[in-house]
Amino acid sequence: MATGLTIGHLAKAAETKVETVRYYERIGLLEAPGRTQGNYRAYGADALSRLSFIRRARDLGFSIDQVRDLLNLAGQKQRDCGSVDVMALEHLAEIDRKLADLTALRRELGALISSCQGGTISECRILEALAPRTER
Repeated sequence: MATGLTIGHLAKAAETKVETVRYYERIGLLEAPGRTQGNYRAYGADALSRLSFIRRARDLGFSIDQVRDLLNLAGQKQRDCGSVDVMALEHLAEIDRKLADLTALRRELGALISSCQGGTISECRILEALAPRTER
């Protein structure tokens, strides 16, 4: 089914861009494929499976280094999955930290917006809060 896919067909099947496929090849996440007689890249089912894995991991917010580690672990079928659990839990904790930061940022921006009473730019509380503080 996926044997002999061109780079364009591979990218489309994995719902990504050709440039992304080339990037993953450059950084070693995907192996460079063999070439056809017409000198086109010819990707197989394994490449599509690996690219789909990478794409899903990236969609979940894993970094390139984390994806590389997950791919390495995925190749060790008999290994205990505790390492994967630890990585996923650490990533979840990082997401929770980012959510807390975004919640605080939202609260602060909401307070700034609430403090604005309209009027002219010279009276704008939002711009006033963004301006550098001057010493008096």
